Amino acid sequence: MLITRRLEFDAGHRISTHNSKCRHLHGHRYAIEITLSGYIIAEKGVVQQGMVMDFAEVKRIARKVLVDKWDHAFLVYSGDTPVLQFLQTLNDHKTVVLDVQPTAENLAVIAFGILDEAYQDSYGNHLQLEKVRLYETPNCWADAVRGAH
Repeated sequence: MLITRRLEFDAGHRISTHNSKCRHLHGHRYAIEITLSGYIIAEKGVVQQGMVMDFAEVKRIARKVLVDKWDHAFLVYSGDTPVLQFLQTLNDHKTVVLDVQPTAENLAVIAFGILDEAYQDSYGNHLQLEKVRLYETPNCWADAVRGAH
């Protein structure tokens, strides 16, 4: 069985090597869809009976390990020296430094790695992260799928 939970967050970035307007500082209303697989819990009397995982728990974990860290932050490539230096001059600025350009593709792969560690088989139902879909805009997204990135 597959289940998916969607969350949204706002973040700024720039693609310093891009040849178009994305090389400028800007932001997005990102959405992230987290797809998990597992068996439906059949054990009677447990609060998760009939579920793969409680959607509220999917949300709680995603917010704790990823979404709250990226929300209203500037996602900056460590090699983008001018922007990184500028951001470091701002007091208490929420900056997330990445080892790669903050493209939708790279962010999806990073998110997959972070979330894959966070969602463990805690219910004994073979719970596993299968896919992270990261929307940069409503019409543009990247999928990081288990075994394909």
